[in-house]
Parts: sequence; C-alpha cells; structure tokens
Amino acid sequence: MPNNALVVNGGSYVNDKHSDINITTHGSDWYWAVTALMGASTIAFIALSLTKPRTRRIFHYITAAITMVATIAYFTMASNLGWTPIDVEFQRSNPKVSGVNREIFYVRYVDWVITTPLLLLDLLLTAGLPWPTILFTILLDEVMIITGLVGALVKSSYKWGFFAFGCAAFLAVAWNVTWTARLHAKRLGDDVSRVFLITGVWTIFLWFLYPIAWGVSEGGNVIAPDSEAAFYGVLDVLAKPVFGALLLWGHRNIDPARLGLHIRDYDDDPAITPGLHAGPHGEKSTDPTNGTGTQNPTV
Repeated sequence: MPNNALVVNGGSYVNDKHSDINITTHGSDWYWAVTALMGASTIAFIALSLTKPRTRRIFHYITAAITMVATIAYFTMASNLGWTPIDVEFQRSNPKVSGVNREIFYVRYVDWVITTPLLLLDLLLTAGLPWPTILFTILLDEVMIITGLVGALVKSSYKWGFFAFGCAAFLAVAWNVTWTARLHAKRLGDDVSRVFLITGVWTIFLWFLYPIAWGVSEGGNVIAPDSEAAFYGVLDVLAKPVFGALLLWGHRNIDPARLGLHIRDYDDDPAITPGLHAGPHGEKSTDPTNGTGTQNPTV
C-alpha cells in the first residue's frame, strides 16, 4: 500500500502556511517504521508485566508508558502532522536544505517532555535516590526539553541562547545520574549497581548526541528533514525500546522493596482481607501474633 500521508495531510502546507524544507515520502516511511517498533515494544513490555505480581510491575509500567507515548508521537510525524514552518537562520545552497523556512516537528518535544522524565524516573528509582533529588532532576530535564523547543521555534540567533540554557540543564542532569545516583545504587548491592550503571551510562551517552542532532537540524539547518528523521529516530529507538529491554532484564530478580519502593496491593490490606496481618518484614501473614508469639488484643 503506497504511503500517501504527505498528500492527504497537506504536503508542505499546514494551516495555510508553506514550508520550503520538508520530509519526503522516505522520511515518512522511516517514521512509520519507528512507530511500529515503538508500538511493538509497548505491547512486549506490558506482556512482560503480566508475568509479575502487581506490586512488582512499576518499572514495566513506566517503561511501557515511554514507548506508548513515543508511538503516538511517531504516528503523528509519519502522518506529516504536528509541525509548523519556521524561518531558518542559515539559508543553505544545498538543494535539500535550501529555502526560507523549515518544518519543525513540535510534537517531538511533546513526546520528550513526557518520556524523558519517565526515563529518569526509571533510572533514579533504580538507584533508590531520595524523592527531592528525583523531583529536582526531573525539573532540570523539563527545562532542557522546553528550552530546546523554544529555541527550535525561534528564527533569530537568539535560539542559541535557549540552546545554551538547555545544555546547562542537561549537564546538571548528567551529573545527578552519573555521580549522585551512581553512589546510591552502589550501596544497594552489586545487581542493582550493575543494572543502573549499564542503563545510566547508555542513557547519558545517547543524550549527549541529541544536542548535536538539534544543532544540525532545527538549529543550523545543515541536514535535510529526512536525515533529521533518521538521526532522531535511531537515537529514540536506542534510548527507549533498547533502554527498556536492558532495564527490565536487569530488574528481573530485583524486588522493588530493596529500592525503597514498598508497594501494597488491595489484598495486602488487613482491613480488606480478613485474617491477614503484616509480618515483621512487611510480608503477608495469617499469624495473628505477627510473629511475636503474643496475640493482639481484641478491641
């Protein structure tokens, strides 16, 4: 079946505005391929969650949410939607990037503003980091993404100021992941430290490449939108489905309670399940003495 998304959804026009530098059918085809991969990953992560009790699915759900949101974003870009034309700062002679304005996929940033905090949540919960540090790191991440979006929508050289703000925020995020969180993970055992080190280094390495992609695409108008699609698409596949597979494999024998995540299911509540009591270590028990040898008095 031919891909006619560009024809159906306006080609180089959006809201009666024209763009000179756009994706072609090749770029749209690539976006469809990534859409399928993200969708398949979501189904796989949810299916894997069903092999675990509900109290141990937190990382499966977070990881599936990442690829689910990415599926919708890539569907939008494959359909040639979710973009707006912005005048370029640098007009090039290369026919693939020549013209006055370029399509900017703002939906990409909508994706990132949701999924990158979830990625960090996967990592920082693995490390057992305190909640104040997690929340501040996520705030820095939001600053990084939003300044990238604002910079992409600015046509003057002021875009590089927003780029600098975003890079500064990213360096702070990288520090919290590679240093602060790493030290926390190390105290939780070799298995926790190993999965955090693998996924943390993987993520920060890939994230260092995103500013380069931004600089040659939305920023400098150096590469064509089809090449931009390939650059960002490969990074997103590695940073989301591949990351998720590495993380969940590493977590396969790790109880979330070891990370400070004490999650209770509905049937763990003695008020709901008659005869159920919390054992001395939080486990389910039908022993009315709670392991103390002395029965609780009836009131």
